[in-house]
Amino acid sequence: MNYILFDGASRDALLPFTYTRPVAEIRIGITTIREKWEKYLGNTTSTVTEEYLSDKFPMVELAENVMINASYLPNKELTEMIKNLQPDQAIFNDDEPIAFYIREGQEVDFEIYKITQYTEEIITVKNTWDIFSKNEQVINTDFIVLTKDKDSQPISDTNQVLAPENIFIEEGATLEFVTLNASGGPIYIGKDAEIMEGSMIRGPFVLGDHSTVKMGAKIYGGTTVGPHCKIGGEVSNSVLFGYSNKGHDGFMGNSVLGEWCNIGADTNTSNLKNNYAPVRLWSYETEGFAKTGLQFCGLMMGDHSKCGINTMFNTGTVVGVNANVFGSGFPRNFIPSYSWGGSSGFVTYLTKKAFEVAKVVMGRRTLDFTAQDEKILTHVFEETQKWRQNYEG
Repeated sequence: MNYILFDGASRDALLPFTYTRPVAEIRIGITTIREKWEKYLGNTTSTVTEEYLSDKFPMVELAENVMINASYLPNKELTEMIKNLQPDQAIFNDDEPIAFYIREGQEVDFEIYKITQYTEEIITVKNTWDIFSKNEQVINTDFIVLTKDKDSQPISDTNQVLAPENIFIEEGATLEFVTLNASGGPIYIGKDAEIMEGSMIRGPFVLGDHSTVKMGAKIYGGTTVGPHCKIGGEVSNSVLFGYSNKGHDGFMGNSVLGEWCNIGADTNTSNLKNNYAPVRLWSYETEGFAKTGLQFCGLMMGDHSKCGINTMFNTGTVVGVNANVFGSGFPRNFIPSYSWGGSSGFVTYLTKKAFEVAKVVMGRRTLDFTAQDEKILTHVFEETQKWRQNYEG
């Protein structure tokens, strides 16, 4: 069977992260949503997403296909139901399709489908804050699936360890003189990753392939550091998708960073309001601030955004794609894509300069800034122009 992951109704609620990727490419737990589905299905997948993203993330359609809503994370029971779908059958959660069978060129009309309601508990990613707030739960599940019937690399005697049975170290990873406490949840260390001496880590925690924890870091549970990242200072319940750095002292909590982000030294994110009130977060859907229902919520930062040293982010700040934030004081808690500045004001960060930086940054990781990347980021610049109407330039 050919499986296709589609963005679904939650795509706009997951901006700014879905400006530059389909919903399926969001990282939560150990892997991306796509990687989870492919593991459960035992099959590759393709994507239905926004047209401007489709060159980089193309759809592969065959004569017989099953469409899967990428906002839903797989489990064994749901996967079996999906594998057994027949023509004109669908699985719904209330009024929302989770999966449905479709032939090539077929018009979708759910009125003629036989619909089965899925009523069991299932993890969904439908808001940006779901990425960190559900991350601990997803790490626990991913750890069981990914380490089944596999042997961990041995843990060096120089390390202090609690609950070593909950620690899995992939081939090539190095860690010496580190404190690992996996009694509250598993710790997964990816291939060729490094944890430098003096670091203190509590599970659940994920360190992706080729990533580094800097010396003396303090990492609390519910944290995922994706591949090719650097992390340091104090971090709690946060997710870095990949190729991003928070390599220095400073606190980051209940936050999500996309790819190619860089957090300057001694930057701090507030994750709790002074009055302890629930946090509101900017919504691209309503063009206002949405209720998260959370007391703790920090920074949401889109791909290719950066901040300078000693930056201070207020509770519940959303930063778009390719923004550059610096200077003293607290900047506003919604910073549009392609913004350059800080609390004293912003100007438009022109694509020519932004792309020059992207080429250098990606080149340091021996990756090319491609024509596809430029096309996507140019579209984001144009789509987000309305948020920058009051800027100079």
